[in-house]
Amino acid sequence: MSLFKARDWWSTILGEKEEFDQGCLCVADVDNSGSGQDKVIVGSYNGYLRIFNPHPVKPGDEVQPEDLLLEVQLREPILQVEVGKFVSGTEGLHLAVLHCRKLCVYAVSGTQGNVEHGNQYQIKLMYEHNLQRTACNMTYGPFGGVKGRDLICIQSMDGMLMLFEQESYAFGRFLPGFLLPGPLAYSSRTDSFITVSSCQQVESYKYQVLAFATDADERHDTEQRKLSSGKRLVVDWVLNIGEQALDICVVSFNQGASSVFVLGERNFFCLKDNGQIRFMKKLDYSPSCFIPYCSVREGTINTLIANHNKILNVYQDITLKWASQLPCIPVSVKVANFQDLKGVIVTLSDDGHLQCSYLGTDPSLFQAPKVDSREINYEEMNAEMKELQKIIREATKTQDILPESEKQRDVTVTAEVSPDLDEESQAIESEVKTGAVPSLTVKITIQSRVKAQKPCLAVCVQAPLAVTCDQFVFDDLEPDSSETVVLSVFLKENCSPPELEGTCMVSYNIPTELNPEGIPRVSQCSFSLPLKLVCFPAQPSKAANHKLTIDTNKPPISFVTIFPDFVDPSEGDQANALGFQFLTGSKTTLLASKTSQRYRIQSDQLEDLWLVTKELIHRLQEHFKKQNCKDFACTFSGSIPLQEYFELIDRHFELRLNAEKYQELLSERAVQFRAIERRLLTRFKDKTPAPLQHLDTLLEGTFREVIALADAAEENQANMFQAFAKLKSATHLVIMLISLWQKLSTDQVAILEATFLPLAEDTQELGWEETVDAAVSYLLRTCLSKSSKEQALTLSSQLSMPKDTSRLKKNITLFCDRLAKGGRLSLSMDSATQPTAAMPGGCATIPESDLEERTIIPGSTAVFASHGQTTKQKSKP
Repeated sequence: MSLFKARDWWSTILGEKEEFDQGCLCVADVDNSGSGQDKVIVGSYNGYLRIFNPHPVKPGDEVQPEDLLLEVQLREPILQVEVGKFVSGTEGLHLAVLHCRKLCVYAVSGTQGNVEHGNQYQIKLMYEHNLQRTACNMTYGPFGGVKGRDLICIQSMDGMLMLFEQESYAFGRFLPGFLLPGPLAYSSRTDSFITVSSCQQVESYKYQVLAFATDADERHDTEQRKLSSGKRLVVDWVLNIGEQALDICVVSFNQGASSVFVLGERNFFCLKDNGQIRFMKKLDYSPSCFIPYCSVREGTINTLIANHNKILNVYQDITLKWASQLPCIPVSVKVANFQDLKGVIVTLSDDGHLQCSYLGTDPSLFQAPKVDSREINYEEMNAEMKELQKIIREATKTQDILPESEKQRDVTVTAEVSPDLDEESQAIESEVKTGAVPSLTVKITIQSRVKAQKPCLAVCVQAPLAVTCDQFVFDDLEPDSSETVVLSVFLKENCSPPELEGTCMVSYNIPTELNPEGIPRVSQCSFSLPLKLVCFPAQPSKAANHKLTIDTNKPPISFVTIFPDFVDPSEGDQANALGFQFLTGSKTTLLASKTSQRYRIQSDQLEDLWLVTKELIHRLQEHFKKQNCKDFACTFSGSIPLQEYFELIDRHFELRLNAEKYQELLSERAVQFRAIERRLLTRFKDKTPAPLQHLDTLLEGTFREVIALADAAEENQANMFQAFAKLKSATHLVIMLISLWQKLSTDQVAILEATFLPLAEDTQELGWEETVDAAVSYLLRTCLSKSSKEQALTLSSQLSMPKDTSRLKKNITLFCDRLAKGGRLSLSMDSATQPTAAMPGGCATIPESDLEERTIIPGSTAVFASHGQTTKQKSKP
């Protein structure tokens, strides 16, 4: 145990089971604060990028939350992080992150926070380069003597040096005689790159030689390349060190000379610019990392070298000046300036132990605590313990989720939906092809108990519904004041909405003594829209492709009672058939049985059954609730319409495939269009113009193809939106039928909705099919699994668009089958194994005799045979 330890000034553990290496640590003023205070940038092989600003109250304090400025997962392993002038047009510092197949350059900036939580930091991607070869490491500097900017050189695993002039790729060159990559550094004094080859030689290559050598688009063997094929890549100087190198560092602490430091496996070398050895030091330990950090005397350089014995050595040239104990083996060491403390040693271990330390001699001595000689009164301790437990129990019983001040909201928002449609429609730019599109007025009131600053109201309804105005900004609200706005809701797109609900949200600031600008708060409420906004009464239809039957435990209720807004009162109690004509052109019919406790809903489109079925069940529940009937229940004993549902899934997925195809074709035509433009521009700039050779005709044809493809892509996008709306409506219907069929609880219905309706919007990057497939697969593997073998299956952690929908449809079918055999939905791991006893009823169809009756439709004398399941029918000639 060493008395001389590296004193812990600030330390933390990064992540769990993450891996780090030599290039994962960087120290710089990356946010360009101008204070001269460095930030610690750390990247991990697990893809996490973290930026710290260490400032403990006193040395050894725990890490404060505000010390972590930024943490973001970049999804790809981070090989190296560097800070330099990597963006053209500015000399500000930017962060370069090297991945295996990508180089990304970010701008790190911070915005001042409004509350005590501090500033907010974010990174913005300035540009990125996709690499054709797997990267190993990189270096940067003013290649070629450029002023005010840094260029980047990346060494690939197969020996190619790829040089990037900031946002553009310059060229690539293969190193001669390459076998394995080694450390890479740049010397600005000699404008050359220095590396150590697999021949255990330090090699230096001039930037000008690299620039004028033969291009490395395709690799050729150096020995077989002829002199006539171009200039060969020639090494500037070579030094055989007889061992592999761990790291290279080029430093220049004065204008006179620069030195090249090479850390070998057993030796430490200092070389001149021309490759001659200034000095070397034979090490009697195995080093792990090093850094030359300063020159305290003319002609000497100080160096930190850490080894695998957890010792940090300080050398002045070859003389050991100090040695101190470290808590772990570092893979990277840096020197940084924090606040008023300069020269802080920053070390990073391979398992994520990040420490900022200073060199000191104060020993940590153990002091024994004073012994309390008083006798312990166990009776008093038991009495005190019982009293404390009683207080804890009372506090637990009466404790609310929200604090006392939140029981009555400072600002409340309420929405009042008009019971009648607007006399004059307020629909704006509606795409519905019918005549007049109705609208409905919603009155929203904001009431404030306190002073509210900058109130802003947002009203949201799901497409294809729309509002006349969705954003409102008010002046500051005084205490006990209110604001009222009126808007109208209407159907904008040419398809039926899957939900008739909306949300109001108001954001505001509450000023406090510590923060006069105000603390941001949010209040919200929801409102429901009536069914007559999207449909109107119509003559019932006697034929339909899709039918389903809902069973109840109470006698049927007359439609005059539960649908007074859709039934003519003159029909009286004789109305047992009701028609709903949607604005989009489809019709749904609702039938009530006179002899049994059943209702039938039928339509030519499966998705159009949803809103009417939902409205029927809701109004029945409200009716019996007013009658103080608590045992009313609806059930469904037919078969789930999976085949018809799968057709909607296939249609939606087909349109997604078309969108992907149009995107690829547009990209190809755009590349062709730009290539023709470049050719024409070259011809027009030429002093001696050459014939166009029909390039103008080719340009015009390509332009027309791009426009036609763009129009087709827009039309496909509109069709995909309608298909997704229909799919959501059908999904809502399937969820309701499954819940009625299996009599699921509210929590189980919530799991169903989260499984089958995970997305508010559908995109190419994250689509409905792959998301639902992952969710259903998870349920089949956990709570609906039949054996421990299924539970052991691992799911893919990355969602991608599937090739087809066969797997999804198979999993949904298996999901319904497991529910029919007694499976129960639960997110608790304790219920992973479920009983497989078959439930009575299952998916059995309703006997035709139970609904064998004559259903009379006004204006028609036809007789309907009622079915207890959803079926497809063809009209007879």
